[in-house]
Amino acid sequence: MRFGYWLPVFGGWLRNVPDEGMAATWDYARRLAVRSEELGWDLTLVAELFLNDIKGPAAPALDAWTTAAALAAVTTRLELMVAVRPTFHSPAIFAKQAANLDRISNGRLALNVVSSWWSDEARRYGVRFERHDDRYARTDEWLRVVTGAWQEPEFTFHGEHYHVEECVLEPKPVRRPVIYAGGESEAAKSLIARACDAYVMHGDPPERIAPKIADMRRRRDALELSPMHFGMAAYVIVRPTEAEAERERARITDVSEGSPGYANYRDFLQNTQLEQQVSREDYSVSNRGLRAGLVGTPEQVADQIHRFAAAGVDLLLLQCSPQLEEMERIAAEVMPLVR
Repeated sequence: MRFGYWLPVFGGWLRNVPDEGMAATWDYARRLAVRSEELGWDLTLVAELFLNDIKGPAAPALDAWTTAAALAAVTTRLELMVAVRPTFHSPAIFAKQAANLDRISNGRLALNVVSSWWSDEARRYGVRFERHDDRYARTDEWLRVVTGAWQEPEFTFHGEHYHVEECVLEPKPVRRPVIYAGGESEAAKSLIARACDAYVMHGDPPERIAPKIADMRRRRDALELSPMHFGMAAYVIVRPTEAEAERERARITDVSEGSPGYANYRDFLQNTQLEQQVSREDYSVSNRGLRAGLVGTPEQVADQIHRFAAAGVDLLLLQCSPQLEEMERIAAEVMPLVR
């Protein structure tokens, strides 16, 4: 099992707690990344949104790609999984920028390809927001251009969304960055099985995760492609006793109508195709993280992680609050029980 964490580019993960003690600043991001390497964390996921999904659109949010470039220069081992949304990036230009960042990091760059969901953000930034399956069709072409430019000495592509003539990209990445992606619609799963290296999932119990992994493995085998890796987002609460952990869960799961993140909750539900309904309590924490059940004592959380490993998960993408203090606790009390 590999341990990854979400970089708190939005200043936290809780929609009902205004100040989580982890400001959306470069100073905090740098301190967290450097310390995480010392603690033995494997990877950080840098989310990409130009507006703040968690604290409300008026709140600060760090830019993913300039932050990742700066992190590459101050870390030595940490894998940098950076989210990218094709609707916001021209593929050939992006391929050049990403290859350069991969060189700076000595081969530590990975992509988390996201086909967008926030229509209001696109409106505010002057970007066309397409229908669900059209967004995935665009992502398909986008990935073809990006990977083609990375791999071919000279690359040409003509599609419905993108046209590239004799693109030359040098220097190439140290290695082709690993491509992670998630999604629960048929359009998403078909694309990911064919074009990506790893499938990342929202938080759910092991009994719901296991059939998702089995389904993606069947799709991959049918295409005669190499095995995929499987990651899952989760929110973690570790406390000395189960009662203390449950009190913390109750404190953070109270998003009320009219709170800064509530409008985004409605936008998210309207523009995604999920396999199950998301309750307001689920949305109190980013990415349905509490559904994973990583709440309790160190022993209880470690046991649940073992169940996810048995289901096929090999990467956890964890959120916690306040991030640095809780990551210290997880590294000291949970990771040794798992590893």
